[in-house]
Amino acid sequence: MAMNPSHTSPTQRRLIPIYTSKGDAEAFLGYPYLFNRSGEWIGWVTPEREVYSVLGYYVGFVTDEPRILRKRATDTLRPRRKPPAPPPRVHPPATVPLAPMMRELPYNLIDVLLEEPERLHTVDAGELREDLE
Repeated sequence: MAMNPSHTSPTQRRLIPIYTSKGDAEAFLGYPYLFNRSGEWIGWVTPEREVYSVLGYYVGFVTDEPRILRKRATDTLRPRRKPPAPPPRVHPPATVPLAPMMRELPYNLIDVLLEEPERLHTVDAGELREDLE
């Protein structure tokens, strides 16, 4: 029985590798969801390309390269947002295309997946998770 592509989940259609500045694919975007290399949900992306953790905390933004960056010093905190419903686990591809050439980052920006990967953690991990009762 052939599967109709319109009935597949959005996260299974196409996973876009998200690279670090070193060129490693450390996350995958199945819009709007972000997954780690194991296929676990670690965050989500808004239509404005803002990245939030699974708990709704602002993490940074997605660039065209694609990388997840954030300002080194943020003078205004963004409000916590309500995360979407958790997606099913995905199966990232075994191989990914080589990373495109990336511009050097100015001092005021940091590569989240390279310098602060703990900001994007699974629901059951991370310092900011809700206490279990």
